[in-house]
Amino acid sequence: MHWIVRLPLQRLPVRKVESSFLPVLAVMSLFAAPAPLNALDQPPSADVALIVSVDVSESVDEDRYRLQMDGIAKALIDPAVIEAITSGPKGRILFAMVVWADHAQLAVPWTSISSASDATALASTVRHLKHYSGEFTCLARMFTSLNDTVLSAIPMKATRTIVDVSGDGIDNCSPDATTREARDVLVKRGVTINGLPIIEVPGQIVGAGAYRAPDGNLENLRPLQSREQLTLDGWYRTNVMGGDLAFILPANGYTDFARAMRQKFVTEISSNSGPPPRPLNRHVIANNE
Repeated sequence: MHWIVRLPLQRLPVRKVESSFLPVLAVMSLFAAPAPLNALDQPPSADVALIVSVDVSESVDEDRYRLQMDGIAKALIDPAVIEAITSGPKGRILFAMVVWADHAQLAVPWTSISSASDATALASTVRHLKHYSGEFTCLARMFTSLNDTVLSAIPMKATRTIVDVSGDGIDNCSPDATTREARDVLVKRGVTINGLPIIEVPGQIVGAGAYRAPDGNLENLRPLQSREQLTLDGWYRTNVMGGDLAFILPANGYTDFARAMRQKFVTEISSNSGPPPRPLNRHVIANNE
């Protein structure tokens, strides 16, 4: 036989919360509350929106075109470039590429890069681009196209916007004044324009006898104050470079393009971007003054 013993239940005392503790509990509950959605769900942003603008006019044959595409691809996957991208405050850049001659075309749409794998995928895209080509070197038209289309399509906020212009000749579609005016429109939007003139013959005079568009409405060449202004890097300094911390970095021919582009990317993408140091080669990097 089993006996069941029932013990009397004891009522546990209930302590009343003193009213003086209520404000303390209310403050504690604020710290325990989840963060608001708008603090957790901030839209992504980038340190730099970078437009690489590449000359594909008649002087750029298949070999030169491939040297440029391969140089850009190599620069994108360079460890120093990737380090500059991922170590920035946002850890991200935006990249677009425009090819230009008579008119500008968007070859690579805006692409986000925040890792080595992103850079590698983009480099592969650049390497396998078809050969774009044209006849004339219409720089002012390219600047206008960037202003009207590419800049307006930047997909997220960027701390800085930079345009890289590379080419082996002067604008042969418009007077220099028109090129500068088109450049200045971009500068007024807060854009920095850096130049990468590709110099095949150091010190060669540009302009006189240059290949020019028949409807370019070009002014006659006027005497300039110095021989330096008549060279391609001098012309880029005067008519292309513009905006905060702008500079030019010449390439010593197309075979030097990859080296120059890598150095340019590291300088431009770095969070402490500024004019690069004075080089040891025969070309001088010019700061915008």
